Amino acid sequence: MSATRRQALIGGGGLLAALLVRPLPVLADGTVEIVMQGTPDGAEVWFDPVGILVQPGQTIRWTNRDPGNSHTVTSYHPSLFERPRRIPEGATPFDSGYLLPDESFSLTLSLPGVYDYYCVPHEHAGMVGRIVVGTPGAGFAEYADAGVGLTELPEAALAGFPEVAAIVVAGAVHRE
Repeated sequence: MSATRRQALIGGGGLLAALLVRPLPVLADGTVEIVMQGTPDGAEVWFDPVGILVQPGQTIRWTNRDPGNSHTVTSYHPSLFERPRRIPEGATPFDSGYLLPDESFSLTLSLPGVYDYYCVPHEHAGMVGRIVVGTPGAGFAEYADAGVGLTELPEAALAGFPEVAAIVVAGAVHRE
């Protein structure tokens, strides 16, 4: 018996959903792990997962697993490279500095909301991520595009952020 086109599409969609909604990598101490990766030729770079849901007070650790590049974890905030604020009002901006291969950066976020971040040298390649802490209020969109007159985000970066609702439902959104 051969599969119909519809059955193949449904099966393929289920496989795609399973790949995108893998379990959130949580270490024994409750720390959520995000890796920085890239292709061997350096043509593509990314954070994985690209979107995560954590609870206030939970620690997140980024580790550079890309042997060919250094990366940063930098929040969007006017005090950091004159970027628009894309973290909650009152949240402390963060910047890891350059992380060489196998180096890590950890951060604990306590203020609920949506935190967008990027890799300084690879933002134009779309290397961005989004963290949802707790349950985002309806006003998260108010600061998502704050920063008139500051350096605008490149299209590749804007296209790289997963939807907040997808993160909340899945717990983690992985690179497609």
